[in-house]
Amino acid sequence: MNRHSGPDPRSAAIAALKARLAALDPAVFGRVAVLMGGRSAEREVSLDSGRNVLAALRECGVDAHGVDGVPALLEALRQDRHATAAGGAAGFDRVFNILHGGEGENGVLQGLLAAHGLPCTGSGVQGSALTIDKIRTKQVWLGEGLPTPRFVRIPPGGDLAAAVQSLGLPVFIKPATEGSSVGIFRIGEAAELAPAIAFATTFPGELLAERLVSGEEYTVGILGDLALPSVRIVPPGAWYDYHAKYLSEDTRYFCPGLDEGEEAVIGALALAAFHAAGCRGWGRVDLMRDRASGAFQLIEINTAPGMTSHSLVPKAARALGLEFDRLCLAILAQTLEVAGP
Repeated sequence: MNRHSGPDPRSAAIAALKARLAALDPAVFGRVAVLMGGRSAEREVSLDSGRNVLAALRECGVDAHGVDGVPALLEALRQDRHATAAGGAAGFDRVFNILHGGEGENGVLQGLLAAHGLPCTGSGVQGSALTIDKIRTKQVWLGEGLPTPRFVRIPPGGDLAAAVQSLGLPVFIKPATEGSSVGIFRIGEAAELAPAIAFATTFPGELLAERLVSGEEYTVGILGDLALPSVRIVPPGAWYDYHAKYLSEDTRYFCPGLDEGEEAVIGALALAAFHAAGCRGWGRVDLMRDRASGAFQLIEINTAPGMTSHSLVPKAARALGLEFDRLCLAILAQTLEVAGP
């Protein structure tokens, strides 16, 4: 659904990007590792994303190769060093990171590749390490005066019931460092607390209790310094859970999700949140809009968003005429300019 009354001001930026990509020789990227899979709870989604990215890059003429997880990448880098020392062919020249969660988004991979001098898509060590942690990200946003729902940090073994009581119902309970709606509980009444408390007794990490915002759910993809059109998400159930994200065919998406003036507001807020967290390259900012006040509230940042058939960044890019293969190429092209942490 397009509710813009005139030409989208982002169209000129996309047109210029398309022209740059058309003039680009795919050989400039060298040999590219598409890093996927891994060991996090998001492995299956990452494999799906990775297969799509790999096929798209190859379609664009890029010499791309799939690599499953950081240990496999390390082994490939080790073999590359031996081959180079023996006068053989050089190894990977850059990495397209589509490893969701865990090592792919917590700064570990980014530090490893920086030490090897290999450019990588997405945020560097700083932005990745911060935004994998929802609690610390929200603390930074609050320090910058950016809006985010009230929350309570629950340390391992902490009193979840007390945290919920201090916030008041309804709330979300979620692991501080997981994604794809893994381990999330929506608590609308006291009787629904028991499963979350049981989960908390065995979960080894920090949990976040966050006041539930009643209203519409949005996401804004970021490509460089450009906020893509917002996507308004209407799940078939009460909220946008794992099933609604990756399995359901009944989830509805509206892009752009807002009229022109509000698109400018949500886009500026998403970019401010992205930059405040030290992120770069590409990513996705998730938000809620309070039904009563109309105000947007920041929820979290994804530094290696999904690239599946249900994923939202490709939907937003397509709304501006940037098809999936061109989007993947544009993300990879950012590695030609990567510098610093």
